[in-house]
Amino acid sequence: MTSIRPFSLALTIALLSGPAHAASGSAVKMFDTDNDGTLDMAEVRKAASALFTKLDPDRDGTLDARELRGRLSAKELAAADPDRDGTLTLDEYLSVVEQRFNAANPDKDGTLDAKELNARPGRALLRLMR
Repeated sequence: MTSIRPFSLALTIALLSGPAHAASGSAVKMFDTDNDGTLDMAEVRKAASALFTKLDPDRDGTLDARELRGRLSAKELAAADPDRDGTLTLDEYLSVVEQRFNAANPDKDGTLDAKELNARPGRALLRLMR
């Protein structure tokens, strides 16, 4: 039975770590328009802009807390809302996206790979893209 335990441990580790890494890897595939295996700021902005449009069903050009659907906390929304109107314009939204991109890019190479997207800052960015 001891020979089963290492396999079971390895399987458990693979199952626990797999979906998050797979999710970040699929994000790269989904948004990587130049097929270089990474996401750059232009690709991230394009995906975030498309999501903004999708989340704005009343087409008023802003997202309120309800439309954001938990992608930002109340505190994050307030910090991202310089005019204090309780909503984010596309420019305000993309400003948050850029901040999160920079936080997810510790090597400052201007691109994000699956490993960077799988880290906490990368996952926070992905919430604003899909």
